Amino acid sequence: MKTLVTVDLNPIDKTTMAEYSQLASKTLETYGGHFIAKGPIENLHGETPYAMKAVIEFPDKQSAKNWYSSEAYQAIIPLRNKGMDSQFQLV
Repeated sequence: MKTLVTVDLNPIDKTTMAEYSQLASKTLETYGGHFIAKGPIENLHGETPYAMKAVIEFPDKQSAKNWYSSEAYQAIIPLRNKGMDSQFQLV
């Protein structure tokens, strides 16, 4: 079954965030992941502490977990944390 990784985020440093985003996109390919949506959110109901969202689709749950724990992705987490405040979920 296809699996989604949702990312809620607030930019901290837009230049660093752009650098991270470019690197992160490259790490997805090996695991069959690709972005299906990303950008500012518009609330239809309720409050959210995050201004932006990204949704990444993977072929299955194990591929998503393998991507997140991969050496390539783990290496750029410090850059991610410098560029944005974020929260990742697996659906």
